[in-house]
Amino acid sequence: MTSLADPAVLAALDAAVVGRRRELEVLVAALAADRHVLLEGPPGTGKSTILREVAGVAGTGFVFVEGNAELTPARLAGQFDPSRVLEDGYSEDVFVDGPLVEALRNGSLLYVEELNRVPEETVNLLITVMSEGELTLPRLGRISAAEGFLLVAAMNPFDNVGTARVSGAVYDRMCRIAMSYQTLDDESDIVVRRTSVDDRILRKRAVLVTRGTRSHPDVRVGSSVRGAIDLVEVAHRLAALRRQEPTDREVGLDAALVALTGRIRLHEGGDQTPESVVADLWDTVLAQESPTPNQDGEAGKATAP
Repeated sequence: MTSLADPAVLAALDAAVVGRRRELEVLVAALAADRHVLLEGPPGTGKSTILREVAGVAGTGFVFVEGNAELTPARLAGQFDPSRVLEDGYSEDVFVDGPLVEALRNGSLLYVEELNRVPEETVNLLITVMSEGELTLPRLGRISAAEGFLLVAAMNPFDNVGTARVSGAVYDRMCRIAMSYQTLDDESDIVVRRTSVDDRILRKRAVLVTRGTRSHPDVRVGSSVRGAIDLVEVAHRLAALRRQEPTDREVGLDAALVALTGRIRLHEGGDQTPESVVADLWDTVLAQESPTPNQDGEAGKATAP
């Protein structure tokens, strides 16, 4: 296992992750200092991607947990196999490790996604582990954290459906790293890496429209870069089906509607629909590409976006 404090770790992460230099530095520093970390940011900002890369480069274990309302303490920690208990009793061999106990025993990074969707009683279990570095379970006893165990949790602060407020006890035991959306250049680079389509104009349009959803006055939550990736891929296949160019307006618009309308959330009480918002944004981006007439009535340079 490579030490997280090794500069080679950061160099390898730079090659694997687009942008995010500052976030990578502080995350690696916090983990190297044996601190638990909370990654806070909207979906699609690369929280799980970054942590998987950190675990891979450092050579440490990685245990993923999807946070939701059904994540009970028993599902997180583990439980005795009921059928075997009848035959063998409550022995250690009968206990089925959950992701928390697995990470504790193996000294792995435990990644809990959507922490603010996890029930309070389950979160309390994590608080105990962070405070004591161990977990005590009835009939099983104490399980101490092996070297290398750390908890990294993630949450989306803008999602208020099915979520609960994270207590101060959690924040007090974790180092918080805020992650916002990346720059235009970084998101363009991500789309290049994550798509199989070599069409510069289509990729540019997809990124601009996707980023436009985040600043539109009628949109409460915009789309992540995943929307731009899907837009490019769908437009390419749709153009082939229609025997048209991927840059055709209707092809791109239909792909944008498919890729983005389900990813955005509008303010309540407005007159707009997700479809009308995406259509407006698509036409705006295309209009910015069109040449504007100069004083002599001739086409001039395109307006800057």
